[in-house]
Amino acid sequence: MKSLLIVESPAKVRTLSKFLGKGFIIKASIGHVKDLPKKELGVDVDNKFTPTYVTIEGKEKVLRELKKEAKKADKVFLGPDPDREGEAIAWHIAEELGGNSDTVFRVEFNEITEKAVTEAMKKPRKINKSLFDAQQARRVLDRLVGYKLSPLLWRKVRRGLSAGRVQSVALRLVVDREREIEAFEPVEYWSVNAGLEGKTPPLFKAKLFRIDGQKINIHHETDAAGIVKDLDNRLFTVTKIEKKKRRRSPAPPFITSTLQQEASRKLRHTANKTMRIAQQLYEGLELDGEGSVGLITYMRTDSVRVASEARQEAGKFITKEFGKDHVPAKSPVYKSKKSAQDAHEAIRPTSVFKTPDSIRAGLSQEQYQLYKLIWNRFLASQMSPAIFDQTSIDIEAGKYLFRATGTVIKFQGFMAVYTESADEAAEEEGILPVLSEGDALKTIEVLPKQHFTQPPPRYTEATLVRDMEAKGIGRPSTYATILSRIQERKYTEKTEGRFSATELGVVVTDLLVGRFPELMDVGFTAKMEDNLDKIEEGVSDWVKVVKDFYTPFDRELNEALESMGRVKPKDIPTEEKCEKCGQPMVIKWGRHGRFMACSGFPECKNTRPLQTGGGDGAQPSEPQVTDEKCEKCGSPMVFKAGRFGKFLACSNYPECKTTKAIGIGVKCPEDGGDLVERRTKKGKIFFSCSNYPKCKFASWYRPVAKSCPDCGSGVLGEKRTKKEEALVCVKKGCGYKEELQSVNGTAE
Repeated sequence: MKSLLIVESPAKVRTLSKFLGKGFIIKASIGHVKDLPKKELGVDVDNKFTPTYVTIEGKEKVLRELKKEAKKADKVFLGPDPDREGEAIAWHIAEELGGNSDTVFRVEFNEITEKAVTEAMKKPRKINKSLFDAQQARRVLDRLVGYKLSPLLWRKVRRGLSAGRVQSVALRLVVDREREIEAFEPVEYWSVNAGLEGKTPPLFKAKLFRIDGQKINIHHETDAAGIVKDLDNRLFTVTKIEKKKRRRSPAPPFITSTLQQEASRKLRHTANKTMRIAQQLYEGLELDGEGSVGLITYMRTDSVRVASEARQEAGKFITKEFGKDHVPAKSPVYKSKKSAQDAHEAIRPTSVFKTPDSIRAGLSQEQYQLYKLIWNRFLASQMSPAIFDQTSIDIEAGKYLFRATGTVIKFQGFMAVYTESADEAAEEEGILPVLSEGDALKTIEVLPKQHFTQPPPRYTEATLVRDMEAKGIGRPSTYATILSRIQERKYTEKTEGRFSATELGVVVTDLLVGRFPELMDVGFTAKMEDNLDKIEEGVSDWVKVVKDFYTPFDRELNEALESMGRVKPKDIPTEEKCEKCGQPMVIKWGRHGRFMACSGFPECKNTRPLQTGGGDGAQPSEPQVTDEKCEKCGSPMVFKAGRFGKFLACSNYPECKTTKAIGIGVKCPEDGGDLVERRTKKGKIFFSCSNYPKCKFASWYRPVAKSCPDCGSGVLGEKRTKKEEALVCVKKGCGYKEELQSVNGTAE
C-alpha cells in the first residue's frame, strides 16, 4: 500500500511529488476544511466556550476525496504549513479521517527541498494539541469580538461596519498618529552653513555647531542674519581633525516583519503582496532542468536563527566569490527578541548557490525581485562587517565653531552585497578634502537657512508593521491581513503609500476607545498575544484565557447597548445657501461619507454630493492636499468628491484639469496597474484598471490581493449577495470560490 500525504497547496504537491516518488499519494486540502459557522456565533459561551465547527462551503468534495484516499493508504501524513493555522488544519482533517489514530501523523517542512522533506518524513509526530488550542483560542476570541461588537457598530454608527480584536488596535495607531499630526505646531529655527575651500578641492560645507561654547539655538531670521553679518571677513581656521575607525555589522536575515518592511521600502510592495510572492517561492517554482524547487525557507517566522549547514554553505560561497577576508572569523549568530517563538529559522534561500541571476529565467519579475532581496540579505548577514574612516573637522571663526563630517569606506565587507534601507531619509555627509590642523580656509559663502520642526510622518506599511511588531500587536502571520482589513473597511486611506484615518475610522475608534478601553489598549493586546503563546507552550489553559477576556468584555458590551445613543460626526455649517429654499446648507455625514444637505430638513430635502473645489459660492472646506504631483504641470494633487465618488484632481484647476482615480491598494492581475474604484452612471460601484483603455480588466467584486490556488491569478474578488459571501477568482472561466471571512469574525 501507498502512504497518503496531505498538504495545503496544490503548488506544493508538484514539488513534493518529485522528492517522495511512487510510494506516496499527495493531495491538497487547499487551506482550512472546517471553521466556525458563517451565519451564527458558533461558540457556546455557557459551556466552556465550546466551538462548533462545520465544513467550509465548497470543501465537501475535497474532504470526500481525502477520505477516499485515506482508506487506501497504510499511513496518513498531514503536512500543512508549520504554524498554528497549519496545526488546526491538520487537527480538523485528522478528525474527519477518524481521529488521531496510530496511522495518522503530523510532519513539518521548514523548507521544500529534497533533503529537508526526506528528513521531515523520517521524524513524524502526533498532532500538537497545545498548538491547536492556541489557534482555537485566537479563533474563538476573534469570533466573540467580531460577532458581538459589529452589531453594536451597526446600531450606533451604521450598518455593515465591523470590528476586530487586533485590527481595531492597529487602526487606533493610525488614528492616534493622525491626531498627533493635527495637534502639531511647527516651530521655526535656523541653521547657518558655510561653503569652504582648502588648499585642494573639493569645496565642502560646514555647519555652525556652537557659539561661545554653547549649542546654537536660532529661532528668528534676524538672529541668523546677525550671525552671518558678524562672520563677514572673519578667518575660518581648521582647529581639530578627528579620525575614528568605525565598524558596521550587517543586519540579521529577514523575519516576517522585516521582510515586509524592506519589501515596502525597496520594492513598494504591500505586506499582502510580499507574503503572496514569498509563499510561491516557498512552495516551489519550475526551474529548467530541476523541475519544481522550493527556493526559500518558511516565510512566517519571528526568529533570526540560521541552521549551521546554511551558515557553512554561505561561508563557502562568500570565500569563492569575494575572498576569505569577507568571511568573519566566527560565523555570525543573531539573537531573536525575547518574545520570538523560534519555531522556524529566519527567512533565507534554501541554497545560497542558487543565485538570483542563475534562476532568473524560471521566475517572474516580482518573484525575482523578492528572491534577490531575501538572497542578498541572507548572504550579507553572513559576511564581515564594513569598516569606515569617519572624519570630523572643527573649524573656528572667532567665537563661532563650525563642524564638517565625512565618511570614507575602507573595507566594504557585507556592503558589497546589501545595505538596509531607512524609513526616513538621513542627511547625507559630503566628501571632504585633505586638510591639516591650522589650515586657513577660503570662505566661498555663508548662508542662513530656515527650517520648521516637522510633525511625525504618517505611517507607511513598513513603519506600521514595525510599530505593530514593537508593541506586540498581532503576529507574523497576521500583519498583512490586518493592514488589508483596515483599508478594505474604509477605516483608512492610503495616499502616496502613507496611511491616513478616514472620518469613519476616527468615529469607530473613538467609540471603541471610549466604551472598551481595555480591548483597545495596546498593552492589553500584546499581553493577549503572550497568553496565546503560553497556551501553545502548554502552560496556560485556553478556556481560562478566553473566559478572563470575555467576562468583562460582555459586561461592557451590554452596558454600551443599553446606554449609548447613535454616534456620528457633527454637521458642519457653511455659508452656502440652499438653491431651493434659501436656508443655509450644512455638511452632513451619511452612509457613504459627507454630503451637502439643506438645514431645513425635513421640510426641505435638498441634497447633493460634497464638492471640494470649483463652482460658485463659499466652499465648505479646504481640499485635502496629497504628496502626489500632477503628471502634467507638477502641482500637488488634491482629494475631491464628485457624483461618482472621490478622486484626485490637480490643485491648479481650472488652468490644469488633470484628474486621477484613487487606487485601492491592489494591482491589476492582467498588467500590474493600480486597481481603482469607479461608479457607473447609475452610481453602482465597480473596479477596473487605472490603465484603461489599454487594459480592459473590470470586476463588480472588490478585489483582494490573494492568489487563486487553482489558476494562480493574483487577485480574488469579494462577492457579497443575500445568498452568499465568498471570495471568488476574477479570472474568467476559473470558477474558484472560498468562504469569505465575514464581519462576524475571523480576521484579527
